Amino acid sequence: MPVSELPATRRGSAILFLRRHWVPLSASLLVAGGFFWLMHQGALPVLPDAAAQRQMSWAAIPLYALLFTVQLVVRAARWYWLLAPIHKVDMRRILLVSFVFYGATVALPFRMGEAVRPALIRQKDKLSAWAATGTVAAERVVDGLFASLILFFSLQLAQPLDPLPDTIGGLPVPAALVPQAAYSAVALFAILFVAILVFYLWRNWARRTTERVIGIASPKLATWLAEKVDRLADGFRFLPQWRYSLPFLLATAVYWFLNAFGMWFLMRAAGLEQIEFAEAMAIMGVLSLGMLVPNAPGFFGTFQISVYAGLAMYRPAHEIVAAGSVAVFWMYVLQVGLNLLGGIIATVSEVRYRPG
Repeated sequence: MPVSELPATRRGSAILFLRRHWVPLSASLLVAGGFFWLMHQGALPVLPDAAAQRQMSWAAIPLYALLFTVQLVVRAARWYWLLAPIHKVDMRRILLVSFVFYGATVALPFRMGEAVRPALIRQKDKLSAWAATGTVAAERVVDGLFASLILFFSLQLAQPLDPLPDTIGGLPVPAALVPQAAYSAVALFAILFVAILVFYLWRNWARRTTERVIGIASPKLATWLAEKVDRLADGFRFLPQWRYSLPFLLATAVYWFLNAFGMWFLMRAAGLEQIEFAEAMAIMGVLSLGMLVPNAPGFFGTFQISVYAGLAMYRPAHEIVAAGSVAVFWMYVLQVGLNLLGGIIATVSEVRYRPG
């Protein structure tokens, strides 16, 4: 293609993308605006003031960036052990695709970037998009279970404010709703894990049951749903094979530990020097659950409010809007920025990648 045609082609692609996705993109802007209004109404700063920023230990920023990058690599690498029972994929390829996915998840609203990994990793006659999607679903369920269990146990270990405040900042939302949501999340992800496990271990029975139950309303839908869930259950092939399940679960534990440690480190560097590690784990759990709700590009709003909600269980309001706002700001900027930067670098490398 002549170089002179590239700008027009790119403009055409951008226009086509906007035409196809204008509804979710418009909705995401409304969500972002709604969260901005909520934070403004609740006196929860998006940008910390200069006096609060002066409390920040600036040496902590590059250290946290390095720690978060390691965390992203560990998160990406563990996918190898989910894919291996279906088809072994080169680790370099897995890292590239995962980092492209990180960037897409941040750039696109409503988790539209989730489709990137299965689409890029699939290999004709070796690894289908549905099989890859099954491994992603397995990873999501295990992560949800890990995060909710971490939140559940950290709530038992950390000492919350007594009584818990009736507001989060100035928002009339009781902080007591946070532990209630945690217990609900544990139950939800446990049910999801068991449901997919049943489909994997007793798939013939599960398939027949799905077809009978859903078939009452629509036999065609029942057959389609049973087939798709059956394919998704293939993502759990790693479970009975210790050479795959043990490294995956170990990497998952390391990933979540690094996540909690990094948040604890950055919050203390921002001026929340009395924050305990168990409290940081609880705040991380709140954030991970908060990110599951519909979100704007960059998780704007859901990210900030989730961290503020977690902090409200342990720190008084005057600390939250001062040192807390500094921690929230830098945590958000570094996480989103590193995801985007990694996504851009990986996308360029992905275009040039040729399997060996």
